[in-house]
Amino acid sequence: MNSDMLLPTKTEVASHLAQYRAWERLRLAAPADRQVRAHFEDTAYTLCVLMGKRCGREAADAAEHYLRPSVEHPPMAAPPLAAPAVAVAALSGR
Repeated sequence: MNSDMLLPTKTEVASHLAQYRAWERLRLAAPADRQVRAHFEDTAYTLCVLMGKRCGREAADAAEHYLRPSVEHPPMAAPPLAAPAVAVAALSGR
């Protein structure tokens, strides 16, 4: 997605992506059904507009990427537990 464009809410993108995927499955199951094709193309167009892409497949890929959890800042691991002074003394022979 272009960094200069406004981003839709993730819930809206998720909803439209789910609709796109549902109509995509129906389209694959009934390739000759004109109504299914029209609905699939409508959902693809809406997803294209939301994601700023020219192709439904690219828009779906962009939506999935947009919805993927960010890994830029992974959660920090807990610091290691400090060894009790008694255990350290026992190991060092004190």
